Amino acid sequence: MDPTNQGPEEYGHEGDGRAPRPRPPRDPLTPDFGAHTPGPARTVRVIAGEHLLTVNPVDGSEIELCPPTERPGRPAKRSAEERAEYDELAARPPTPAGPARPEQPLLGRQDEREQLVRLLARGRSVRLTGPSGSGRTSLLDLVAEDCEDLAPDGVVRLSGYGRTPAELLHDLFHTVHDADPHRPDPEELRTLVRDIGAVVVVDDLGFGGALLDGLLDATPECAFLLGATPDTPLPSADSAVEEVALSGLDRAGGVDVIERAVGRTLTEEEANWAGDLWFESEGLPLRFVQAGALLRQRDQLRADVDAVDAFGVFEDARPLSAPVDAGAGDAEEIPLPSLGEAAAPAPLLAARLSASARATLRFAVALDGEVPHQAHLPALVGDTHADAALGELVACGLVSPVGVRYRLAAGIQTQLEAAGYDDDTEARAAAAAQHYAWWAGHPSVTPQRVCAEADAVLTALALVVPSTTPPAEDEEATSVRLARAAAPAFAAGLHWSAWESALHEGAEAARLAGESADRAYFHHELGVLALCAGDLDRARSELEASLGLRGALTDKRGTVAGRRALALVADASGDVPGLLAAMAGEEVHDARPEEPVSPPRGIQAALPTYPPEAQTVVHRAVTPPPAPAPQARRPSGLKGLARRNLVAVGAGALLVAVLGTVVTLGATSNNDAGDPADRGGVNPSASTGLDDGGPDSETPGADTGTGDTGTATSRPTDPGPDGTMGTSDDPTPSESASATETGSTGSDTGGSSPTPSSSSSHQSPRPSHSASPSPTSSSTGGSSSSPSPTVSTSPDPEPSDSASTSASGTASSAPISSASSSQDTGASTSGSVI
Repeated sequence: MDPTNQGPEEYGHEGDGRAPRPRPPRDPLTPDFGAHTPGPARTVRVIAGEHLLTVNPVDGSEIELCPPTERPGRPAKRSAEERAEYDELAARPPTPAGPARPEQPLLGRQDEREQLVRLLARGRSVRLTGPSGSGRTSLLDLVAEDCEDLAPDGVVRLSGYGRTPAELLHDLFHTVHDADPHRPDPEELRTLVRDIGAVVVVDDLGFGGALLDGLLDATPECAFLLGATPDTPLPSADSAVEEVALSGLDRAGGVDVIERAVGRTLTEEEANWAGDLWFESEGLPLRFVQAGALLRQRDQLRADVDAVDAFGVFEDARPLSAPVDAGAGDAEEIPLPSLGEAAAPAPLLAARLSASARATLRFAVALDGEVPHQAHLPALVGDTHADAALGELVACGLVSPVGVRYRLAAGIQTQLEAAGYDDDTEARAAAAAQHYAWWAGHPSVTPQRVCAEADAVLTALALVVPSTTPPAEDEEATSVRLARAAAPAFAAGLHWSAWESALHEGAEAARLAGESADRAYFHHELGVLALCAGDLDRARSELEASLGLRGALTDKRGTVAGRRALALVADASGDVPGLLAAMAGEEVHDARPEEPVSPPRGIQAALPTYPPEAQTVVHRAVTPPPAPAPQARRPSGLKGLARRNLVAVGAGALLVAVLGTVVTLGATSNNDAGDPADRGGVNPSASTGLDDGGPDSETPGADTGTGDTGTATSRPTDPGPDGTMGTSDDPTPSESASATETGSTGSDTGGSSPTPSSSSSHQSPRPSHSASPSPTSSSTGGSSSSPSPTVSTSPDPEPSDSASTSASGTASSAPISSASSSQDTGASTSGSVI
């Protein structure tokens, strides 16, 4: 690169005939919110009960039984410092941007504060009941600070807004223990939270009765401080939960709140106005905070009028933050708000805020009261300084904290909708959904960060799903993209109720958009979630729906993940036929003719490939039964199949040893020994080996004669000790013949043979007992010799259909039955093991 030109080399250098082209300057105020460079998919491993879940946002999450080596031990508890840090991040809302505001003391609540602390110190659980805007959240924070040293595990702050008892137990577990990638099952969760001793503060509780009793029974060592509204269901009579009601402030307390908000003493006219407001608002502190904001804005307007008189029309020079006296001189007097405006102050307060604050309110109205995080406001509003709008809204009392986020305060949503702040709800909801889809899928955003804003994300998703339409080519529906980005983050962040909601909304959005691949993904994830929750019927139906869609799309990787999950469902329910049906369609790779065909990868340990009758390797000599032996009962479940495969492994090892012996004998035998079929007895075996032809094949391994057993050869096949054929030390023909017999029972030419059995496909298999050691006689001389374990092999290099079946069973380590015989031709095709 040219040191005098810091641009890239492709823009040219001096003297090369190309003029340098500097890059255009970038506008620093333009946010770079375009699509980021695609990178590898972010996968997260989560231990959910007895399963190991790998969250895969591309092909679908993979689930398997957790190996014993990866099972977590008992999680360790956080220290006091770690709990405080975790509480600051996961239990408190962020501090609004802008200058720090002085902390206002809580007035008129000292008696309730002391009563709550006394009850908690005695180990009693208390429910603090008060309407929205009564200062309940502020009082809970003060009581929590007073109870820091009462319990061994300190104070745990939780948000009960929209949470179930099971979710609160999980939140309690993760707050006290350092176990982020672990989500225990219900039984294990109850064991772990039973030992927690803490003061648990739950604000915005939404349930009572039996549900609350279950929460209290699961944590006997905890004392609960519950904040609820009067319309929340009451605790049961047997729960022993104390009830403390929170009333409104008196008139003097209301005036004091307004004076602290304004920063000065009220005039007589303003004090009378505050008295009328106290009578109308029933003493709710939030109403006095909003009234103080109205007076503060009025003082600001009066300061603006004085500034115009002092500085002329140059409004940029006016001191906006100058102190305002009670008497503003001769400036135009601005009247006090009417009682109606003070009772519903949202439109008047919003009209006097900045443009960014008003735009933030419109987004909050569009998202059903959820205020976007201040870090998203610059992108949503289009102003780089829009993050300061949250501070304006908090100071005016238009928003209130809920857990780790902010929502519109009680009654503000209705007031803003009446003022026309909901005229562009659909457009703003679509803009918010598009932004969240980009943000949730960005590699730098952690799953915990997405879970903290789950309510705003899910609200935006629910608003844009009904209006989803099939997108144009090379485009993707915003609702589908948001669900695909948010659902894996919720799963990895262990916020599984939000995960389920995102999956349901995503499946509906994919259906409306006509995206079959996305529908298959969402149904697969719903099946995995149901499997983790123990709902096997729902898991099976969702996974089968996903497999049907992916089968039509030929999605091989997704199909493999779905079949593995379905195999776990079948194992958990004991439905082995369902497992076989799920695995039947898996593709088998082609193999060379001389090699055995391997079963599908991933199910070799789950599927038996040998016939049920072939369960023994070596048979003892028994009398042939008059009827076929009854079929052995298959063990149910994958554990029974695994035990049978252990027998198959031993049979495969024995077969390898026998085949090695055969190869050695064949290498030293006479090449002119003739067709192996000529050496068969009167009751040959018809079972096919690895390389044998079928009973009806035209390969050299089959006998196409009329059933004649042929003439036994007396040609020596062993050169003897001297290594030369035809010498006196060669073995006799009877010895050579007996060495080549494979256990078939023969007789003289006038003898009769037992009825042979065949393993061909058109005949039912019968167990043969010719594999037992028995004396054999030559067909010519009638001489008998001792039996020897010998396996005859056919020179046929191309296996037939039955041979392929035998080869597949060999590849699965299944034992080859030595008890099958042929009845078609009487020719020996080998494969018998003695």
